[in-house]
Amino acid sequence: MQITPKEFKDRFSELTILDIRTPYEIEELDLGGIQIPLDELLMNVEQIETLKNQEVIIICYTGLQSKIAQKILEKRGFKNLRNLEGGLEAYLIFD
Repeated sequence: MQITPKEFKDRFSELTILDIRTPYEIEELDLGGIQIPLDELLMNVEQIETLKNQEVIIICYTGLQSKIAQKILEKRGFKNLRNLEGGLEAYLIFD
């Protein structure tokens, strides 16, 4: 399941965001939220266990890595995950 850049922008203040980019990438554009790089996600999934049944928007720069993270977390029992369609690249163009 995905969220469009428009819906992401319109609902931004109410969203729970999981940013899976590297700390270096986040330095360039920090939208806040929970920050766990994709390569550390499995080791740190307990940090977000309480969100298993809540809507969580997963973001990366292009939307490809966030799709991978979405599949990983779905296998761990997360139910309401959404990927930012086109990633931050599409969001920034939309904005």
